[in-house]
Amino acid sequence: MSVALLLASGGFDSTTLAFWLRAKGETIVPVFFDYGQHCVETEWNTLLDVLPRDGIEPPLRVDISDIFRGSRSRLVVEPDLWSEDVQPSELYIPYRTLLFFSASAAIAQTRELTEVYCGFINSNHAKELDCSSAFFNSLDALSDNVGPVRFVLPFRDKTKAEVAIIARQLGVPIGRTFSCQVSSDIPCGACPNCVDRLDALAALELDV
Repeated sequence: MSVALLLASGGFDSTTLAFWLRAKGETIVPVFFDYGQHCVETEWNTLLDVLPRDGIEPPLRVDISDIFRGSRSRLVVEPDLWSEDVQPSELYIPYRTLLFFSASAAIAQTRELTEVYCGFINSNHAKELDCSSAFFNSLDALSDNVGPVRFVLPFRDKTKAEVAIIARQLGVPIGRTFSCQVSSDIPCGACPNCVDRLDALAALELDV
C-alpha cells in the first residue's frame, strides 16, 4: 500500500479525490492550507467531517496566512453580499496555487513521499493564470528538474459534472462538502464555485 499526500480543503473536488484514492488502496496524508481565507474555520471543520474514516492520517494544517496579510482579495476579505457586488477578478490571489504546490512538495519530500495529489479540475477557473493547462504543464516540467516529487491531478481534464458522477459512485458525502468562495457560513449559490457545483448536481438530479 502506497502513501499519497493530498491537498485537501473540504470542498467537492478534493473530497471526491480522497475517496477515489482510498478506493485505490492509497493511504492519505491530507494537507490543509490556512492562507487567511475568511472561511478557514468552516473549511477546516468541514474537512474533518467529510474525509474517509479509514486509511487516512490526521490532517496537517499549515498556516501561511501571514504571506497574504493585507490582501484585498474577496477570498480573504469577506464581502457583505447584501450591499457589495463581487466580481470574478476579485476571487483571485496571485501565486497562491504555486505556493500550495511548492509547500506541499517540500512536505512530501520531507516525509519521503513522492506524489502530491490535487483535485483541480477543468472548470471556470481554468482562465486564471495559475489554474490553466499551461500553468499545470509548466509545473510538471519544473518538478522534473527540481526533485523526486510529482504532482498528480487525476481530474484535471474532467468537468464538475463528471467528478459528481465519480462522487456518487464512491459514496462521497456531497451535501456536507463546502466550496463557496465569498461566504464563510452558508454557500452563496452565485460565486463560480457554487455555480459549478449546482450545475453539476443539477445534471445528476441531485438535491444536495
